[in-house]
Amino acid sequence: MRVRLITGDGAEDRRAEELPALLRGEEGLVWVDIPACDEEAAHALSEVFGFHPMAVRECVERNRVPKMHAYPDHVFVVLHTPERGERGHVHYVELDQFIGKNYLVTVHGPVNPAVPPEAALRETGAVLRRIRAGRLRPSSSWELSHAIVSAVIRSQEEYVETVTKDVWRLEQRVTGGQVGDPEEFLTELFRARHGLLAVRTMGALGAAIYGRMKALTRISSAGRPLVADAADQLGRVRDMADSEQEYLQGVIEFYRTVLTIKSTLIGQAQNEEVKRLTEASYAQNEELKKISAWAAVFFAPTFVGTVYGMNFDHMPERHWVGGYPFALILMLAASIVAYLLFKRRGWL
Repeated sequence: MRVRLITGDGAEDRRAEELPALLRGEEGLVWVDIPACDEEAAHALSEVFGFHPMAVRECVERNRVPKMHAYPDHVFVVLHTPERGERGHVHYVELDQFIGKNYLVTVHGPVNPAVPPEAALRETGAVLRRIRAGRLRPSSSWELSHAIVSAVIRSQEEYVETVTKDVWRLEQRVTGGQVGDPEEFLTELFRARHGLLAVRTMGALGAAIYGRMKALTRISSAGRPLVADAADQLGRVRDMADSEQEYLQGVIEFYRTVLTIKSTLIGQAQNEEVKRLTEASYAQNEELKKISAWAAVFFAPTFVGTVYGMNFDHMPERHWVGGYPFALILMLAASIVAYLLFKRRGWL
């Protein structure tokens, strides 16, 4: 737990033991930054600040959606920033805030072990550097919170920019005909869409809770325009993600059209090839039928001639004057019968 006193001279680091006295005093703005809500930090939130047990529990546990709870003397807010993971996964990096009259408590919620520790402290670290460099002099908790929320929104916008680079690269591959493996390319397209959906959700839900916060009467007159500005910025993130998602959907539809056309052309080519092979096969069958039919026509006389060509001694036809003419007539008749039969069937 890091305790700082924000004054006109910058940020002064203080010990945790000084926190009760700092909260009772009127010297500067107290900023307590908690990298991880461990048992000691949870005790400070409950005993020193007196926060509601439900709010303290939400600092210890992971919140999957932004939210806001209004209490008589402070407002509890949960926001998320995106962090890119492996294979298109989007990590939700949580930042909780207790915004009071003269203090701001920022709690970095539980994060996935795959997320670098410095990623959770990125926005608050950037604001602290601005204060110490003299570029930022917040005089109220709402000003300090607005600076941190603006840093969160910049991270969301940068993530949209990063995904947009991927979308442009994918669009160039489609139009350039350098897609490669279609399955892997579709996976890349849907990873990009997943990233835009994730940051769009963060912006939309954040805009909704800040839009609701504008109606709270407990917010000071100086803090109300800052809340309205944060709501507007979050709405802009939502609109940016929507626009890029619509553009990406156009790329996806274009690629689907290309795949459909290619599939149709390939199918037509395959159909033509099947038709050609079928016709060739049919022609071959017709030729085979003709050859088989002529073979059958000549088979009968050949068979008879073969039998008579054996020259058996006891064949009566050898001593019968009409024997050979009868054999010739039989061969001719067999051939004619076979020819007429195949002719009738269309084989000849």
